[in-house]
Amino acid sequence: MFVGHFAPALVAATRPRAPGLGTLFVAAQLVDIGFAALLIPGVEAMRVVPGITAMNPMDLYHMPYTHSLLGALLWGAAFGALVGAITRRREAALLTALVVVSHWFVDLIVHIPDLTFYGAPPKFGFGLWNYPLAEMPLEIGLTAAAMIYYARRTSAPTGNRRLWILGGLLAAVQAVDWFGAKAPDYSIEIPLTMLAAYIVLALVAAWAGANRAVVMAQEEAST
Repeated sequence: MFVGHFAPALVAATRPRAPGLGTLFVAAQLVDIGFAALLIPGVEAMRVVPGITAMNPMDLYHMPYTHSLLGALLWGAAFGALVGAITRRREAALLTALVVVSHWFVDLIVHIPDLTFYGAPPKFGFGLWNYPLAEMPLEIGLTAAAMIYYARRTSAPTGNRRLWILGGLLAAVQAVDWFGAKAPDYSIEIPLTMLAAYIVLALVAAWAGANRAVVMAQEEAST
């Protein structure tokens, strides 16, 4: 799953004391950001195996530090602590950590068995990548529902134009992920492209959420 990972970030951003949407977009993909970074020096590893699943040719055979449940919990705790220290808001720290950890559970739905509890077998994954007619509507539905929920629970003085630009970008990058040309072999371009995509998405999310306020918070402040 790709843009579906951002659904928990959009939902979390509707809390009055949540961190910014850009921060939560980083949290949603922090596990994959770490994976891409660790691929470059070879600490974690993958290879391209056409046909390994119907939708994704990546054989993610060695990623104990990022795609184990223990690893996700540690990444979540660290990033949550950082956000808490910067914002001085306990709820912001907790929401950030939960969004980071949500990545492992969303991956569990689509991955073939390559996820672990603590970096060693057994490996888990329900394999929805082998069923495009189920995975694609699920990913679109999760992201669209979360986007609509965020739009309804927040408001901006200039309207929703920025938010729909973000939605269009999410749709575009997901289309490229699904239908774009696949690399025939692993190269450093794969992690570099991943990192570039996550940076751009986080920056656009930060811009889209910068002038939005949670509606509930506004209502409470006026009573």
